[in-house]
Amino acid sequence: MEIAVARTSGALVASVSGRIDGTNSKEFEDGLKAEISDDDNVVVLDLENLTYISSAGLRAILLTAKHLGRRNAKFRICSVSPSVSEIFTVSGFDRIIPIFKTQDAAIAAND
Repeated sequence: MEIAVARTSGALVASVSGRIDGTNSKEFEDGLKAEISDDDNVVVLDLENLTYISSAGLRAILLTAKHLGRRNAKFRICSVSPSVSEIFTVSGFDRIIPIFKTQDAAIAAND
């Protein structure tokens, strides 16, 4: 699992590649939170290159969303592959965190 971070159009975009599972979910959560500054009001998690996510990975995403929600920052997910999208749908995450087809759409959203 790797995380690449960029700031673009007023948003922090974290692109994740590989797998997030029980062996690295804490590393993922800590790495993502370390990149988020107090000035980041919009955080986009780009999952285009994520091949698998376990329940431990979902938990890490949920904890990050709660962390951002406590300070009224927006958290969005984009570019989810069909296999990962199915996991998000079955788990109900698609009803908890806004999911967008593209990074541009996630950044531009006005929710």
